[in-house]
Amino acid sequence: MSDQEIPLSRPDITELEEQLVLSVLRSERLSIGPMIEQFESLVAETCGTQFAVGVSSGTTGLHLVLQALGVRPGDEVITTPFSFIASANCILYVGATPVFVDIDPRSLNMDPALVERAITPRTRAILAVETFGNPSMMDQYASIAARHEIPLIEDCCEALGCSLRGRPAGSFGRVGVFGFYPNKQITTGEGGMIVTDDERLADLCRSLRNQGRPTGRADGAVHGSAGSWLRHQRLGYNARMSEIQAALGVAQMKRFGEIVRQRNRVADLYMRRLAGNPDLIMPTIDPDVAMSWFVFVVRLAAGFTMEERDRLIRSMRNHDVGAADYFPCIHLQPFYRERFGFQPGAFPIAESVSQRTIALPFHNRLTEREIDLVAQTLELMLTREGLQRG
Repeated sequence: MSDQEIPLSRPDITELEEQLVLSVLRSERLSIGPMIEQFESLVAETCGTQFAVGVSSGTTGLHLVLQALGVRPGDEVITTPFSFIASANCILYVGATPVFVDIDPRSLNMDPALVERAITPRTRAILAVETFGNPSMMDQYASIAARHEIPLIEDCCEALGCSLRGRPAGSFGRVGVFGFYPNKQITTGEGGMIVTDDERLADLCRSLRNQGRPTGRADGAVHGSAGSWLRHQRLGYNARMSEIQAALGVAQMKRFGEIVRQRNRVADLYMRRLAGNPDLIMPTIDPDVAMSWFVFVVRLAAGFTMEERDRLIRSMRNHDVGAADYFPCIHLQPFYRERFGFQPGAFPIAESVSQRTIALPFHNRLTEREIDLVAQTLELMLTREGLQRG
């Protein structure tokens, strides 16, 4: 690739992150210290919950939540086929069965009517993903879960800072989980955060992340009590977030307002530059939704094939512009087809959307010139590949 490559994503790391990480290194307290508690408090405040539990990844967070809620073999969990595969894999981790329902073509989240229809006596939870960070219809899933007296697990890994009618992502479910991989709104390198108003659930997740050790409000207090470090109340995991990761998170949260402004600036520039192209479908964001923008994903118009989309992505990459297909449907991944026998056509809206998505380069510091270059390259490749329909 040339020096002019525009990557698909890029973390936003400043001197503040460097200073806080260095302060942790100099403190010699690299795990279970004050930085993780500070990071947890900042995230809980942002998403309007009482408790937050830092963990090693968003995937791990979903796994621990399902474990803590008692989901087990024989249970069913309703979820979406249009997501990163981890949201379904974590259901398999506890031996339960993912029950997929098709999506709404505007928000790309689950169709609420189909969610309600999918509930059976074996349904143990609804695991709702805020696709690309869009919290649309989370309030409807919460109402469905309440009517049927089952928990709503909010996979808000892509949605930190987003809101629906002023209500923050992470606050709709019995519990929510954020992720902090380097392409997210904020990053800790690897890492995740469980958020909830349920103190008992939060404490159980703290124990599960820390090898099943007994825990109160903070793991550090337990670490200091005689003999408790080698006492294990339950089967647990090593799912802790380090103090170094938490330091990155604290710095990012201190800059979060500016980070969201920059991401909205980039999204607005893309919208203005590409909205008039008849071959593209822009992200549909309802007026009552505020976005912090995890990614910027456009769709080719109806009539384009997956093969044509893939040709376009290859052409863009060959011209040093990052692009990717977000997301391939989970139920058509080889492992899921082999295990559950899924075939194409099972979830037609999700499959149609999935076959035509293109994620464009998106990060805080993209310039207007770079965005224009991405748009020019996309439009030029549509022409060169003979794919224009409009």
